[in-house]
Amino acid sequence: MNIDDLSWQARHHGGVYPRMVRTLLDLGQLELLIRAARERGDWNCAEAAARELCAAGEFDRALALVGPFAEIGWRAAEWVTAEIMIHRGEGDEALATVRPDAAELGDGHVCARYAELLSKAGRAGEAVGLLTPHLGEYWLRSRLVEVTEGQGHDDLVLEVLTREAERMEPVESAACERCGESCWTGRTDRWSVLLLISRVLERAGRTDEAVEVLRAERATGRRHPVNLPEYYAELLARQGLIEELGALAAEDHRSALDVYAKALEDAGRAAEAETVLREGIEAHDHPKDRAALMRLLVRQGRVDEAVETGRPTYEYYDCWNFLHWALDLLVDDGRPDRALALLEGLTDEYVEEHEDQVRHLRLWLLGVAGRCKEGIAEATALNDREPGEWDTALAGLLERDGRTEEALALLRSSTHYLVRHELPDMLIRHGRPAEALDSIPTIAETRAAAERRERETAEQREQDDPWAVTGEFTVEPPF
Repeated sequence: MNIDDLSWQARHHGGVYPRMVRTLLDLGQLELLIRAARERGDWNCAEAAARELCAAGEFDRALALVGPFAEIGWRAAEWVTAEIMIHRGEGDEALATVRPDAAELGDGHVCARYAELLSKAGRAGEAVGLLTPHLGEYWLRSRLVEVTEGQGHDDLVLEVLTREAERMEPVESAACERCGESCWTGRTDRWSVLLLISRVLERAGRTDEAVEVLRAERATGRRHPVNLPEYYAELLARQGLIEELGALAAEDHRSALDVYAKALEDAGRAAEAETVLREGIEAHDHPKDRAALMRLLVRQGRVDEAVETGRPTYEYYDCWNFLHWALDLLVDDGRPDRALALLEGLTDEYVEEHEDQVRHLRLWLLGVAGRCKEGIAEATALNDREPGEWDTALAGLLERDGRTEEALALLRSSTHYLVRHELPDMLIRHGRPAEALDSIPTIAETRAAAERRERETAEQREQDDPWAVTGEFTVEPPF
């Protein structure tokens, strides 16, 4: 193992990727992860296995596992080592080994990690003091709230956050030099501090005050990002203030209408919830309301109505396209042929512009529908035209057709970039976890393959566009 490879793994999820680590743990394959950590120098495996050992009280084994990583200076291993020591009852010694020096105290990331350890060691008050100088960074304000939860320091956290909100208010309220009005040019993140104050008040049991903080801020008429009204709506729902939530939804339907409808449903007023959403769709036709209505209908077992509700979105060109969701609903309802019919009903224009996506969906649905022979024939023809591009789809169909070894052989010989996930996933499905782990390239191998693909892509780009700039830009004029 070396620092460069471990850093690359952290940025690119190389080696044994986090989802596979979690899968192996869920299958009880702790010893496999320990072996991978030792033999492959894989940090994802080492960290997950060490935490599992620590939770089981096997502190010495956990420390021995992360020790080699800490010895080469891998900072993440040093943090995990300290955490294990804290769980073993050696809090002071653990904190001493990773205490930030004077230079690191200016690094918010280091302070956030150390504050988390302080909290685990029962020293949350010190964590508040450590993070307070960094509250100008929004994510560290959130971290302050997270690391102090359940530690009995809510009053101290509220004091710090209130002071921060008061510091921001004059800047946010100041008149613009150009127009003489408060036109938001001096906007700060004060609204996010108020959300955190409300959150801490709520967890402290001071729910009336939590609501009042956001109610008062809404009453100022200031413009806010969508986060504030959405959180306010959810808070009102949690406190059962349905009438006030309804008024908010009437005023700001995009932020609150779906929350209002769910609150009505949870209160046993599902018919009213459906009416509210249908009226909202008729008035504004926002996809968020369609999504809320689809979920409500699915919960009532009305899948066909849910699919019809989402139909206007199936050819959208953004994240509000619910086509995949509708297909999943029909498949889960045992009607893949109905899903195929829905896919075949898309317009020619949409299919032409999303040709590969539609083909992949069709092949998947053919497999689910038990029409594997038909799907295999189509995937094979596509692979003949575009060698290797349809390997994963073809392998999936072969697996569904009971030809597992053929599917595995195809994946092992394929150069498709998804094989590093598809092959181990298939082996896991067939109860072969050790083979699954062995099939995953090491960090160094994954890195080399990724860098090779980057070079090939750059070379292809240069061939396609001989005028493309590679390397540094010239400082000379083009004449």
